[in-house]
Amino acid sequence: MEIRFEPRQVLKEKPQGPLGFGKYYTDYMFMCDWDADQGGFHDARIIPFGPIELDPATMVLHYAQETFEGLKAYRTADNKIQLFRPEKNAKRFANSNERLSMPQVPEEFFVQAIRELVKVEKDWVPQNEGESLYIRPFMFASESAVGVHPAVSYKFMIILSPVGAYYPQGMAPVKIWVEDDYIRAAPGGTGFTKCGGNYAGSLKAQEKAEEKGYTQVLWLDGVHKKYVEEVGSMNVMFLIDNEVWTAPIDGTVLPGVTRDSILHLLSDWGYTIREEHLAIDDLMAAAQEGRLQEAWGTGTAAVISPIGELYYKGTATQINDFKTGELTQKLYDTLTGIQWGKLEDPYHWTQVVE
Repeated sequence: MEIRFEPRQVLKEKPQGPLGFGKYYTDYMFMCDWDADQGGFHDARIIPFGPIELDPATMVLHYAQETFEGLKAYRTADNKIQLFRPEKNAKRFANSNERLSMPQVPEEFFVQAIRELVKVEKDWVPQNEGESLYIRPFMFASESAVGVHPAVSYKFMIILSPVGAYYPQGMAPVKIWVEDDYIRAAPGGTGFTKCGGNYAGSLKAQEKAEEKGYTQVLWLDGVHKKYVEEVGSMNVMFLIDNEVWTAPIDGTVLPGVTRDSILHLLSDWGYTIREEHLAIDDLMAAAQEGRLQEAWGTGTAAVISPIGELYYKGTATQINDFKTGELTQKLYDTLTGIQWGKLEDPYHWTQVVE
């Protein structure tokens, strides 16, 4: 699809010093409309970043037809800019949209829009260690109507933000509260999608964990409140007796791009991978018996977050003496090495933006 460009008169000053996460935004954003009466997607454009006007009756504000994605652009040592597996985000975006009765963005168009916007904003891709350009595609119902039905118009947008580490402490182990009251997802729901409602519904449990001195929550399944699913907004993995356990992708767990990449690495390194339901009681027993060797969360924003402690039903158990494990560190170094172009990419996961 042809993408028109609307230049702005004055460019922003680039931020100086620590970037944080999601604090700064680039000069431009991508926008495209979808209307049923106009045959679908039309008027793709890159325009100056700024506020968008919404009617008070805009359906997304009332019925939450909204989906989003998250990926990054990286600057390599030889000054190339590359993306990491954007086609996987495109497929997941399409699956999220299908579940929420929203139009699916064709994979080629999704990737094209990202590449074109990043190309325009190439000077915003940071070059300091550990920094990258976070890419946030999203889509929402833009029809003005207070009635419960799939909207007939939508906006597909992309914004960019130069970022540092998601967690200020970096690759330091975190303390995790096992949540056995609130649930994140249930079979037949939207747990496998990236929609805003999933995240809004998780905030209460996160507040609860933080009040108790914990960084995030470990979610249990929504039926039995027995089986481990995700940690915060990340997939989670456990090294138990030299085997890696992680929840299966069966409708309640997000199919993470980082998760998939890590499972590829682990398989090539010869690890047995158990994509199975793991009961929290069995996990805590393994931790207390010293068989839980390492644990970590995985996701685009933080890449890998080591877990140093689990708290469940009055018992706090440390993992690996609250130190980042050898395998956790190796996974982080390998994956970020590929993303930043420091290591060879034998999987053809990266795409250079030219």
